[in-house]
Amino acid sequence: MSLVERHVGFVHALREAGMPVSLAEGLDAARALRVIDLRERETLRAAYAATLIKKPGYRAGFDVLFDLWFPAVVGVSVHDSGPDDPRVRLAELLVESSDAEMTEFARAMVERFGRQAAGPGRQNWFSYSVLRELSPETLMARILQEVLAGRERGGLAEKAARQRVNANIARFQEAVAADVRRRIAEDSGIERIARASVKPPLDQVDFLRAAKADLARLRREVYPLARRLAARLTVKQRRGRRGRLDFRRTVRASLQSGGVPLTTVFKPPRPHRPELVILCDTSDSVASFAHFTLLLTYALREQFARVRAFGFVDRVDEITRFFAPGTDVAEAMTNLANKSDMVRFGRTNYGHAFDGFLDRYGDAVGPKTSLLILGDARGNYQPPALDTLKTLADRARHAYWLNPEPRHQWDTGDSIASAYAGVVPMHECRNVQQLTAFIETLA
Repeated sequence: MSLVERHVGFVHALREAGMPVSLAEGLDAARALRVIDLRERETLRAAYAATLIKKPGYRAGFDVLFDLWFPAVVGVSVHDSGPDDPRVRLAELLVESSDAEMTEFARAMVERFGRQAAGPGRQNWFSYSVLRELSPETLMARILQEVLAGRERGGLAEKAARQRVNANIARFQEAVAADVRRRIAEDSGIERIARASVKPPLDQVDFLRAAKADLARLRREVYPLARRLAARLTVKQRRGRRGRLDFRRTVRASLQSGGVPLTTVFKPPRPHRPELVILCDTSDSVASFAHFTLLLTYALREQFARVRAFGFVDRVDEITRFFAPGTDVAEAMTNLANKSDMVRFGRTNYGHAFDGFLDRYGDAVGPKTSLLILGDARGNYQPPALDTLKTLADRARHAYWLNPEPRHQWDTGDSIASAYAGVVPMHECRNVQQLTAFIETLA
């Protein structure tokens, strides 16, 4: 495969992995290859990263794909070069090692333990068999005993040693995984392993399929989005609308016309911090989406003059109290699940929830309020209460609906998304990228 073919394939793989790489950026990367030493692999990696990567969150996936499309030169088989007791050598490397030493050892261990026969002339490669054989986590006690050398346990020295060893364990695991991916790519083709190896960037993780670890990472995205949402929803005065009369400046201006106030001066209108009401479907079908949006609610408390949050399954309850300032987020989510009154029969019923909200909390929505509805619009074939929703939308200054399902699934099964969208503008919101795009469109 020529360098041009590798370049084109690499850029295409980045796009398939969800990283936005334009044609112009691909050309910039190609130009960069003309002014660097192509024999220096890390220089090549840096040139591609500088021209193609826009966000730090894309870097991990970029590195995986780069290692597949531009693998390091590997010499002869290292099958016989490993130590007699690999766990002893691994313990040494977990205390202190360079990247080259760790990579070389990982390759030796994959060669020794990672191969499994898959039929005549075929073989498979696995990371788990290497890690199972060496079990690096079980070396911690031995390493601490040697590093501390009789010093008191539980102190700062032990904490620092644990952090260093854990970081090196992660380095070893990644080195093993990288070599396994390289070997699979050699046997099965780069494109196949590339599609299976790279997770989507964090801002493209689907809310409805987010794992617990993804939700933990998404928390870091919440507060910047909350500030941007607050800025977009700030109630602005209509163009041409004036503030109160500025008497002093009007009198001063009249001195130019003999005391006749030909020109009146008005004070600039004072911006108003918006009020926000969030009505969120918390049923199991949208549990991950609800988790993220409630974290957003928690962050919005600091950005709006007033925020009230309501959750529902088949009945509605105010859940603002669970997100008081200073409350631990995990504790708030636990209390929400155990103490709120949102479930009667356990089946989502949007119509019943809207009617209950209007009856019990209708005064929460007014002319200064932005109403934000979060849910998949699947009401188990129950009456939708469109008139009730229209009443709520008419009372609010703004009303928006964020739906975590793909648009092509709207109106399938028990979904009545289009009917609700005819009353409240509905936006597909499956990930942080789409949520950010929605915020940017608000005026």
